[in-house]
Amino acid sequence: MRTTLTLDPDVAQDLKKKIETEHVTLKEAVNSALRAGLRMPKLKEKPFQVEPFPASFQLNPGIDPDKLNQFLDDLEVEDYLRKQNR
Repeated sequence: MRTTLTLDPDVAQDLKKKIETEHVTLKEAVNSALRAGLRMPKLKEKPFQVEPFPASFQLNPGIDPDKLNQFLDDLEVEDYLRKQNR
């Protein structure tokens, strides 16, 4: 079968190296690379699962868990100002 392929630059470079080192034609290099790639077994990946666990701590009354980032920002500002006043 005759066809035209557009190769990515890195693939073309790898093919050139294979042609030079193995002393094969472009056709032989492309065919062997395609055969090897097409015959590779598919990897069966286990699906990612999150295993939830109960929180081992309780927040003190009056602390809103939705505003913890704001609380952290406030602590960082306080720390910065304390260091500046030394």
